[in-house]
Amino acid sequence: MWPKTFAERLASWSHLRLQAHDLPLDLALTEINSWWFRCPWQPYHLHWDEQADWPDPWQLLSDNMYCDIARGLGIMYTITLLDRKDIQHAQLVHDHRGNNLVLIPDTKYILNWDSSSVVNINPAGEIRQLLDQQHLKQQYT
Repeated sequence: MWPKTFAERLASWSHLRLQAHDLPLDLALTEINSWWFRCPWQPYHLHWDEQADWPDPWQLLSDNMYCDIARGLGIMYTITLLDRKDIQHAQLVHDHRGNNLVLIPDTKYILNWDSSSVVNINPAGEIRQLLDQQHLKQQYT
């Protein structure tokens, strides 16, 4: 169940990050993906053309509106704030099919694809837009 208030969402997200920090990589990514798939979905909240105006992690939790880009952004914020050495090159990508996925290139995991699992494949096709962890850090620092 998704936390109803901002304070509850913030506490739950903090707990998620603490838990995921010490889990093996595949379990950490599965937990993060699963947690963000519980958020209330709303189509077309964020758009790639307005990336400069995307919310920071705390505003994202406060707004409580999650299209697939916003959910991917939340996954990226979570991974980035974990600051784990084994997840240093995550990317939020918009592919040629319109999917907004979180890729972990070094280990070939894909998040924000399925609610119950992370996929261990390399997606085929053209990437139209990309946001990496370095650029993401600039969004909230």
